[in-house]
Amino acid sequence: MSDKPDFDLAVVHRYFSVTCFNKTWEFIDNPHRSPDAELVMLQTAMASLWHWSQREDATLQNLSVGNWQVSRVYCLLGQADNARRYADASLKLAEGCDPFYVAFAYEAFARAEMVAGNKAKMQEYLEKAFALAEKVEDEEDKQVLMADLGSIK
Repeated sequence: MSDKPDFDLAVVHRYFSVTCFNKTWEFIDNPHRSPDAELVMLQTAMASLWHWSQREDATLQNLSVGNWQVSRVYCLLGQADNARRYADASLKLAEGCDPFYVAFAYEAFARAEMVAGNKAKMQEYLEKAFALAEKVEDEEDKQVLMADLGSIK
């Protein structure tokens, strides 16, 4: 048996990185997830991130977004520590990227602190995210960011 697959791995990674990312959003957008659906949501987020990490064309921005999505999923699952871990990875990868991506990494931290019940830290991260949001030039991106930040209470 050959170690080399008889299919193009680059195509597979491109397909599953995007398909799993989008499937995860379907779960995120559904407020009536079953426990089984929550498990699949986590699995698709992790699968997306892993496939992105295997792509030769993946940018730090892509990987930051993937880690951000995993952090978001962990928040939905009520797992603040795991959410912080992926928020931290998102922030490290976003350094030097457009302020939109750095702001979303801080959004991930704020959301994780919201889940943890740590209002002071949540507010600290929100302030950083809002300050960066002012630097986002694309109005549509800014509106998406501001809406997400506004959902953190």
